[in-house]
Amino acid sequence: MKLVSAIIKPFKLDDVREAIAGMGIEGMTVTEVKGFGRQKGHTELYRGAEYQVDFLPKVKLEIATKEENLDMLIEAITSAAHTGKIGDGKIFVTALEQAIRIRTGEVDNEAL
Repeated sequence: MKLVSAIIKPFKLDDVREAIAGMGIEGMTVTEVKGFGRQKGHTELYRGAEYQVDFLPKVKLEIATKEENLDMLIEAITSAAHTGKIGDGKIFVTALEQAIRIRTGEVDNEAL
């Protein structure tokens, strides 16, 4: 099992959700986060004053998946979240040692 964490632009969330739902993946966790990378924030004008916005709003997705679905999941997220502009985001994949469905007690792949 793998845990896929993706940081994407907020307006791409629905596109990504539809793409992974089409794969048959049934669940994900979504968190609103702020951060910066190469994009390094931007300046905004508010009531005539210019100020620097260092942390940009992003969305973090966490999806547990079976190993055999990993490549398709990464491709679905990448194609749905891609705009071609700086700040599209990143995908991180980590090993998931164990998963347990609390309601039924199912473990590992059955719990996904």
